[in-house]
Amino acid sequence: MSTPVSPPRARSSGLALTVIVSCQLMIVLDATVMTIALPKIQADLGFSAAGLSWVQNAYLLTVGGLLLLGGRAGDILGRRRVYVTGVLVFAMASLAGGFAGSAGWLLAARAIQGVGGALAAPGAMALIATTFPAGPRRNRAIGMFSLVSGSGSAIGMILGGLVMSAASWRWALFINVPVGVAIALLAPVVITETVRVPGRFDLAGAVTSTLGSASLVYGFISAATDGWSAAATLVAFAAGVGLLAAFISIESRAAQPIMPLRLFASRTRLAAYSAMLLLPAAMFGAFFFLTQFLQRQLAFSPLGAGLALVPLPAAMIVVVRLMPRLVPLLGRARLVMCGITLIIVADLWLTALTPSTGYFTGLLGPTLVLGVGVGFSFVPLNLTILNDIPPEDAGAASGATQTLQQTGGAIGLAVLVTAAADFTTPFIVSTAFAGAALLAIVLFPRRT
Repeated sequence: MSTPVSPPRARSSGLALTVIVSCQLMIVLDATVMTIALPKIQADLGFSAAGLSWVQNAYLLTVGGLLLLGGRAGDILGRRRVYVTGVLVFAMASLAGGFAGSAGWLLAARAIQGVGGALAAPGAMALIATTFPAGPRRNRAIGMFSLVSGSGSAIGMILGGLVMSAASWRWALFINVPVGVAIALLAPVVITETVRVPGRFDLAGAVTSTLGSASLVYGFISAATDGWSAAATLVAFAAGVGLLAAFISIESRAAQPIMPLRLFASRTRLAAYSAMLLLPAAMFGAFFFLTQFLQRQLAFSPLGAGLALVPLPAAMIVVVRLMPRLVPLLGRARLVMCGITLIIVADLWLTALTPSTGYFTGLLGPTLVLGVGVGFSFVPLNLTILNDIPPEDAGAASGATQTLQQTGGAIGLAVLVTAAADFTTPFIVSTAFAGAALLAIVLFPRRT
């Protein structure tokens, strides 16, 4: 077991946060950067229309399937070590993908990127919990992490538009390489290694959680493309549910579980986890349709669509800066309920979209409200999940959070794609998801 080390001094904690948040940004925005690049990729590498979707799906499946394993690996092997390994795997896979000469080559690189992301992402949130003491400093750090997680898609749209207008799609991957190498070099200098939890991996739990999560994510991907009654969809859902049921049974008996079920013993944390599943379902699908509306109905370029969504992260930045003062003043539960309510208001506002809706008259207002709502929601939810977590469980707790967000996003997109009969339907469905998240917070006993 490694020797405990003291937290970083205040003067280095800012750089430590920059390193942690930069990694999260790299992982989150990679999805939307590649989305904008898909038409160019198809032309260059000869993808079929069906095969092209796997440029995204190969990444989503490996990330979604391996996040729990990545979180527990950090607990046992040392979070900084696993985090740096994940960043390097992600960067090297990006380099390989940038040089891809065939469709299969690129898909393999994207899958390996997902492995790197699954190792690095849980470590990012867990390192915040162990680097920053509870209180204002951790609140600010979680605020920045939540800002990046919530606005990374919009930033990816802007970056993707810039890359596509100035260079080849390959630079959407190459750009990860210097960022990843810089993070890997700086992390050992500014981030202290965590105490390693003695033990061995829960192999049965790792296999069932990985295959179960991947099957469930694949089921939602298949539902979005082939429909809810397709054989592949039904088989994937059945396998996912069965494997995850087996996983829960295994974890309840394991001496050293990959996902300690005691994390869900707190009803407050259970409510936060429920909201972490439902809110991405509400947001990601709505965000997808908003970008489609900007480009198809308002004829915005990819870069223009990205810039049109800048008010969302801008509003989040304002809220995040206020969060260290708002959390002790109002409490986490009140802030979450206020945030989800604002998300519902924004979604209902967006149901008024028509083909003649203008950006300034119909989109700017709800985009700003959505940004404020996301800021109010995700920062206190992350604080609630990390509150009173034993250091040895921080990686598992973070892995569960990231898994729920990935699964929630897949659920939301699948439901919205199959339900989108007109402009208003996607945002009505998003309202329902957000309403369910609000209900989860209201019904469970909560601490502030």
